[in-house]
Amino acid sequence: MNKVVYTLITLLFAGTISAQGLKEFPITEQWLAKIESLAPSAPRVKAEIKKILVFSQHTGFYHWTIPHNDEMLKILATKSGAFEVTIARDIDSFEKKNLKQYDAIILNNSNPAGPKRDLFWDLLKKNSNLNDQRIAELSAQYEKTLMDYVSKGGGLMILHGAITVQNNSKEFSKMVGGSFDYHPKQQEMHLKEVNPNHPLVQAFKGNGFTHVDEPYFFNNAYSDYNFRPLLYIEADELEGLKKEVSDNTIYVSWIKRHGKGRVFYTSASHNAQSMDNPELLQFFLDGMQYVVGDLKCDDSPIGKH
Repeated sequence: MNKVVYTLITLLFAGTISAQGLKEFPITEQWLAKIESLAPSAPRVKAEIKKILVFSQHTGFYHWTIPHNDEMLKILATKSGAFEVTIARDIDSFEKKNLKQYDAIILNNSNPAGPKRDLFWDLLKKNSNLNDQRIAELSAQYEKTLMDYVSKGGGLMILHGAITVQNNSKEFSKMVGGSFDYHPKQQEMHLKEVNPNHPLVQAFKGNGFTHVDEPYFFNNAYSDYNFRPLLYIEADELEGLKKEVSDNTIYVSWIKRHGKGRVFYTSASHNAQSMDNPELLQFFLDGMQYVVGDLKCDDSPIGKH
């Protein structure tokens, strides 16, 4: 009897983990050493060292992998010798004068709160005594400064939930390739290459990438396909869809130009366990090289289907 009860409890616990996602774990010396051993030892393209600002502040949903991403990005930068990485959490980081120091910005799961979905508004509200009108004005200025930074040649890499940074802004959506709509529960899913021969997905060797994550669905500018897609999932292979889909192919990573600048988005960054795959680490490093302009490739938009 005890054995039956134990088995039932075990199965129930396993089901809970499956529904809620993978278990959070702390950053340890052992984990850092593992990522160090798995990270690429050299960049795909040899170039001068570039400076990257990683913004890792949030005001909405907290992704526990944020600090893990910080450490992973620092390891990629140091081991490859291609980048100098600065981790930041203060809104002043987006001042025009400060951004000029950097070749690219990485938004690391910088989720704002709902329903406003405006990270700059949230940070100003939280850290100042300004009235709402002034906060709205300054928030719009910060958004414009960031968009101008990219259009004038700066790079922008967006990890997972950070696509929501200015989620209700149509102009921001056009720049980054879409806005977040919703996601079903976390589940194992197979990400497939749109074109296995594209330089940005060479890391996966034509086999795609299987991991546990949140399947993201997008709206606003996404339907224009103003980007070059890299990875996709198939809707009919997923559980828990809330809406019917008109296209079974759901793109979850892409690159695009915005003015003179480059944007790279990947939804694969919810669980730190995904980093155990060296191919994903190579993919991230290649994305970093793309946004700073070192890795040249086809980033022309595919346009509406």
